[in-house]
Amino acid sequence: MAIEPVIPESTHTEPDKPRTSTTESSEPQTADSRAKATVYRMVMKKHLCPFGLKSVDLLERQGYNVDDNWLTTREETDAFKEKHNVDTTPQTFIGQKRIGGYDELRRYFGKKVKAEGETSYQPVLAVFGVSALLALAVGWMLGGLFTIRTAELFIAFSMSILALLKLQDVESFSTMFLNYDLLAQRHVRYSYLYPFGELLAGVLMVAGALLWIAIPVALFIGTIGAVSVFKAVYIDRRELKCACVGGGSSVPLGFVSLTENLMMMGMGVWMLRYYFG
Repeated sequence: MAIEPVIPESTHTEPDKPRTSTTESSEPQTADSRAKATVYRMVMKKHLCPFGLKSVDLLERQGYNVDDNWLTTREETDAFKEKHNVDTTPQTFIGQKRIGGYDELRRYFGKKVKAEGETSYQPVLAVFGVSALLALAVGWMLGGLFTIRTAELFIAFSMSILALLKLQDVESFSTMFLNYDLLAQRHVRYSYLYPFGELLAGVLMVAGALLWIAIPVALFIGTIGAVSVFKAVYIDRRELKCACVGGGSSVPLGFVSLTENLMMMGMGVWMLRYYFG
């Protein structure tokens, strides 16, 4: 298979871009009339490059006619990299210009590229969003959407899902957690037990069972967590990452983690009503 990029002849130094104005032509674009791009990507028996697929998809959505070239062997891929002096594939060519990989292609079209370690609240929003939908679904099943029980379920589901994210990699979570939790800094084993306690309290509160266990656990870990976060962020003014959605999180320590712990504390206090009316 030839690996020489097929570059359309052009008298322009700038790459051709798809037309964005509907006033230039009233005729619909055909595959032959659209601007062309050439993509070289790995498609092997045991490896299919996902960024290559994303590059082709992005180009097609931008209105390009894509010349999709497969690099089907390691030797062919290495030869392509050496010839074009690049370290990675896929590589995209538009007009007479090499754009680069998928991230470079996104930048070329003015789309956001997430930087490594960039702050993001997306994981937390996903947790709370899914928890809210689950709580509403159960509320619907029980015959009432916006009830006190729905609010209780929202918090209990949130606790359970947050615990699940921590339990994906307890070692990584504990490392991040030790940066700010006061009890964990005195007793390291607590950093490993915390997600199990949060999950236990959350599940029992969903079931409404064994609340004599769930309530003290939620109050204990929630109170210590809230005090620890408040001290680290608002007194010591430390800039840390939050372990609330597990190790490796890009969520900054602050309001979100404080909210998680205050929810556990509040849920524990609220659940006491089942005992004291």
